[in-house]
Amino acid sequence: MLISAAQTPADLAAMVDQRVAGLPLEQVLGWAEFCGLRIAVDPGVFVPRRRTEFLVHQAAALARQAGSTAGQGRAVVVDLCCGSGAVGAALITALDLVELHVVDLDPAAVRCARRNVAAADGQVYEGDLYEPLPISLRGRVDVLVANAPYVPTEAVGLMPPEARIHEPRLALDGGVDGLDVLRRVIAPAPLWLAPGGSLLVETSERQASRLVEIVARSGLVPRVVGSDELSATVVIATRPVFESGPVG
Repeated sequence: MLISAAQTPADLAAMVDQRVAGLPLEQVLGWAEFCGLRIAVDPGVFVPRRRTEFLVHQAAALARQAGSTAGQGRAVVVDLCCGSGAVGAALITALDLVELHVVDLDPAAVRCARRNVAAADGQVYEGDLYEPLPISLRGRVDVLVANAPYVPTEAVGLMPPEARIHEPRLALDGGVDGLDVLRRVIAPAPLWLAPGGSLLVETSERQASRLVEIVARSGLVPRVVGSDELSATVVIATRPVFESGPVG
């Protein structure tokens, strides 16, 4: 792969040196394969994982259902903690009609996301979770995805050096129990989701039961889906179509 990517012998030598030094192959090449696409990935940007393809498949199915229910075929999708924009790019490819908005806090990731998503009319924002999103999206989002960091702080040091050295800490470290960022994603989600809309978050199998409790307390209806083949676990949280008002 390095040989095919190098333009000159000098380029190849430099790329081999980078790889030997531990730089992730995808960052050396400048792209990662994800859902059959080539996703631009710059040095220092989180590399999309194969297991996250399961999140894409689940989100695409819900977006198609939402578009069909709406009768216009155009689902509103928001991707928080988008990184390179891989999930958003894959969803644009998988769906015929979609209004896509992606957000990340890391300027380097936002630059990658613009290359991967903006060309297909996706909107890219730099900021913290919901903060940069247009207020007009509140109550309109059919599918909200978040591949947020969920590695417990003490476990980050046990990750392969490719990740812990060459990927941003903010894309990995989820706090003491790994769920700090996901709590901040879940709590406001009911304000942004359309009735019947769903939030999908990637997590570990061990953390899923705790997330289900957090989701239920937020007023959303949780369920857990997984893929043994991809070692992937996703918690889906759906806003009820009919909600009861305040008691008393």
